[in-house]
Amino acid sequence: MTILCVRFQLPSTDEAALPGLLGLLEEFTPVVQALPPHGALADLRGAERYFGRTALELAAVIRVRALALHGVDCVIGAGPNPMVARMALRDARPGLTRAVAGGEVRDFLAGRPVAALPGVGTRTARTLGEYGLDTLGRVAAAPLSTLQRLVGARAGRELHEKANGVDRGRVVPDAVSRSPATERPFTRDELDPGRHRRALLSAAEELGARLRALDKVCRSLTLTVRYADRSATTRTRTLPEPTAHSAALAGAAYALYEALGLQRARVRAIGLRAEGLDPAERASHQLTFDPLDEKARRIEEVADRARARFGPRAVMPGALAA
Repeated sequence: MTILCVRFQLPSTDEAALPGLLGLLEEFTPVVQALPPHGALADLRGAERYFGRTALELAAVIRVRALALHGVDCVIGAGPNPMVARMALRDARPGLTRAVAGGEVRDFLAGRPVAALPGVGTRTARTLGEYGLDTLGRVAAAPLSTLQRLVGARAGRELHEKANGVDRGRVVPDAVSRSPATERPFTRDELDPGRHRRALLSAAEELGARLRALDKVCRSLTLTVRYADRSATTRTRTLPEPTAHSAALAGAAYALYEALGLQRARVRAIGLRAEGLDPAERASHQLTFDPLDEKARRIEEVADRARARFGPRAVMPGALAA
């Protein structure tokens, strides 16, 4: 167990506190990858040797220091690779690290639904389920050729490896500011697609305002949908052009959501992350003869000035005012 996946118990809108908490992790290892808005991966292979403590012992120290220095509790999953650590985090509770040792990985994965595997969406899970491959144990035992025939050569190979606990990903150190993100949790598991779209609009408005305040544009947008069973689906889409325009971000978010094909899904939270940031002055904008587009961008500039002076809720779309 050399990889920790840490989720700090921060309010969904308090991403500004994350850099300080990442600094806490970096006191133990320089190999820390931010998972905005409130998480991180940490590779402790070197730290275990340096401090003479196991990953579980270091996890306990991290939790105590987060509480003592920042007043923030956290939940931690530990595993031999990033994928297993992320999945272990779903079973973790404050005060108790969920650890999965290398020899326990296949048993840990076997009884879980296919949709619990990172990168497996509703459509792929439905396709596999039609052939009786509804758990990761059954997927792991299925012939590779069968999986490739069902979902494609590359996807089938990756699915087979991950179902067997093999993750070729690694922890990549980065800065939290590279990927501004926001999340909209629901007070209860939400079935209404209208409320899902309202949350997407709210998140896109916030991301756009933050990007414009930083004079940045993003080249891609990532949607994360968290479900009642603690599983999650993540999808990324490259934008037609780099942008910080809230309407363009909202349109991309709606398209990502619709592509999931959710049917009466019980959604616990919806998050958006802007990726591939560039300086706004270097971005090009496709000219249009539509006067409404230009008008919307001018209104957005005025709204930004009003929000900067009177607060984030001074101006908002009518759909969010209720």
